[in-house]
Amino acid sequence: MDIESLYLFTEVMHQRNFASIAKARGVAPSSVSRSISALESEIGTRLFQRTTRQIVPTEAGLLYYERINSVLEELELAQQLASDINNQPSGTLRITASKVFGEMYIVPLLAEFSQLYPELSLEIQFNDGYTDLVEERIDIAIRAGSLKDSSYIAKRLLPMSFYISASPEYLSKNGRPESPQQIKEYNCLLFPRSGHNLNWLFKQTQKIQEISVQGKHLLTQSSAIKQCTLAGMGLSLLPDWLIQPELEKGQLIKLFSDYEVTATDYSGAVWLLYPSREYLPSKVRLFNDFLMKHFS
Repeated sequence: MDIESLYLFTEVMHQRNFASIAKARGVAPSSVSRSISALESEIGTRLFQRTTRQIVPTEAGLLYYERINSVLEELELAQQLASDINNQPSGTLRITASKVFGEMYIVPLLAEFSQLYPELSLEIQFNDGYTDLVEERIDIAIRAGSLKDSSYIAKRLLPMSFYISASPEYLSKNGRPESPQQIKEYNCLLFPRSGHNLNWLFKQTQKIQEISVQGKHLLTQSSAIKQCTLAGMGLSLLPDWLIQPELEKGQLIKLFSDYEVTATDYSGAVWLLYPSREYLPSKVRLFNDFLMKHFS
């Protein structure tokens, strides 16, 4: 039995879409379909019900996945153990990263890491949603915010603070708010994402005020909020790592420096997460150490 067809089967189980898998692999969707059909013929049972609109696993497909997934994990672990003996990391390092942070801070480091470990392939997913690291076979996740799943091993990569800022042009036209209560009178650029309060929290000397903010514009991407802030469309609450360059250049002005401000809680950071396993492959340790060195 071809091991690659088993990996392909698990991808179909996760994505339920031949076209997206084919695009990622650089092959035709018909090639993916033929491989799955060949696997079904070899096993002697149908694993998926296909229609023109969807792909749904059969009961046999679900049972097969439960067994095969753990077998593939053990196979990868065995391969990694053998590779680690020679201290030459190889195979594929699967990473998921928050989209904006990943594009700004992780992507520029990939060339250097690849030069250090040329036998190691990288597979990177950029998304801000929840990812089951075990089910998706992710080796390491880079997440910005508060920890939500304590079942993962976590290490803080970077502390994170939130700043309220505005462009000089906006403040020149509308004036500068002097107290948290006055912020209700300003147009605020809102971030309606899960885990983010539409009210902003202001902490000073351990006292927290929750202020209801108003705004005409809701955006679900922090980088888009930054662009709108630079364009003078209102006040925003964004992480320091995202707007620090603009603050240093004077393109944005930080407000309420005497307060700690957030829309979530005060435990936010950029985290490295990896599944809780008895053995941590060297490829994960090396990437972990590489990032910690760069962000220390």
